[in-house]
Amino acid sequence: MTIKRLKYVTLALALALFAAAIIIFPERYVTSCFEGFALWAECVLPSLFPFVVISLVFVKTGIADRASLPLRRVTGVFNLPETAAVCFLLSVCSGYPAGSRLVAEFYEGGALTKEDCDKLAPLCSTSGPLFVIGSVGYKMFGDKLLGIKIFIAHALAALIFSLIYCRFCKKTQHVPPKRVKSTGNILYDSFYGAIISVAVAGGFIAFFYVVAQFLRDFYVFLPLENFLKLFLDGKAAEACCLGLAEITTGCRCLAASQTPLKDALAGFIITFGGISILMQQLAYLTKTGVKPLKFIAFKFIQAILCFLILAAV
Repeated sequence: MTIKRLKYVTLALALALFAAAIIIFPERYVTSCFEGFALWAECVLPSLFPFVVISLVFVKTGIADRASLPLRRVTGVFNLPETAAVCFLLSVCSGYPAGSRLVAEFYEGGALTKEDCDKLAPLCSTSGPLFVIGSVGYKMFGDKLLGIKIFIAHALAALIFSLIYCRFCKKTQHVPPKRVKSTGNILYDSFYGAIISVAVAGGFIAFFYVVAQFLRDFYVFLPLENFLKLFLDGKAAEACCLGLAEITTGCRCLAASQTPLKDALAGFIITFGGISILMQQLAYLTKTGVKPLKFIAFKFIQAILCFLILAAV
């Protein structure tokens, strides 16, 4: 049996087991799915939708292209295309997975090459301020200033790592920026694209909320959780494991922890993104030629960097 076929068989068996669990215990997993959608509606939808609309309007009207021109010298130092700074700023403002969608939009419009996308994928992979400061800091942790600190460290980790990585990449010839094509009704296209993006994000969150519950029920996280308990309290260890599946669930669980490192751990969870966020981003990035395993490895390094920044302050 080839490795590729073995992967498909393993995935099929895992999905069959997951489906069987939902059928056998609908009262548990259907409720979990509803809770996932409720969590999305309360914490993610209000912070994501407006900024996705704004970012798409900027891209489709060409404002983002024109705004990138004064930053040509800055991006040139790090061997990045002219649109890099604008992509990063819109990503930081909008949050997951808007940055990845922007990279895909520019790639499809001819403004980015595959080499450019490889560099921009980790740089434009950030959460938004409303989620980190409002949802995590204020609502979950009850501390708005803590949310600001986590957000700054999170953005710095993405920026520092990506700029260092770009400096070591070979120089590439960048194509001139081009406006992303629109059907002519920019406002409709922007709202339609934003609604689809936010709805897809809700689907991912609800699905992986159920996955996290399933993995916890079948003790899949137990070995990792027991290892983390050597350094953290039980609630923090559980939160880190849940955050590997879905960050909103992990952060909410982490808020109940008493560990002094919970702000640093929250930064790690948010920066890494968990399976749910990673899959949302890769849904856009794979069409640009970005390699999934490489992207996930970069996200893990960024998460470690964010953790160290927060642990040091």
